[in-house]
Amino acid sequence: MFRYTLIIFILNLYTPSFSSTKENIISQMKHINILGFDFIQIIDEKKENGSCIIKYPKKIFCKYDGYNKKIIVSNGKSLVIKNKNNGSFFIYPLKKTPLEFLLDKNYLVSKIKNLQPKIIDNKFITFKIIGNKNEINIFFDKDTFILKGWQTEDIYQNLSITFISSIKINEKIDDKIFILPRNN
Repeated sequence: MFRYTLIIFILNLYTPSFSSTKENIISQMKHINILGFDFIQIIDEKKENGSCIIKYPKKIFCKYDGYNKKIIVSNGKSLVIKNKNNGSFFIYPLKKTPLEFLLDKNYLVSKIKNLQPKIIDNKFITFKIIGNKNEINIFFDKDTFILKGWQTEDIYQNLSITFISSIKINEKIDDKIFILPRNN
């Protein structure tokens, strides 16, 4: 019996617990106020890339690199999607999109505290968050505990997977980027 207890104790020393994993993720999230990153987004097998800046709570500015030169901006209340090439312009209440939750780190932290993480491909820690008819799978790097992406349904009910890289934390930005663009 003593050997069995000793083996379990030694294994626990070398195996990170899900509790400490969640604590590390929450700690990382709490100190991030501004998150800059490059992204690859896959929607219905169509791949796009670009860069974004998130300022918590609920602000985002993204520039897409593709043909349409799309930009997405949220001022915390509304979300604008603008195609710079043809001038098309769409505005949505932020609360009608999954970004309402993804851009609210306090909401994410409160949910993560009560969820069980899953390890994917020994690379990612993932949490499934369900709220207001939205299902969000959010994933973090297993070693650094930093956000690496998410999976949602977009506003047209298409599966949308976003992977982020080249992450910059709490860099100084100009808040003017979160002013909603006008339809010209």
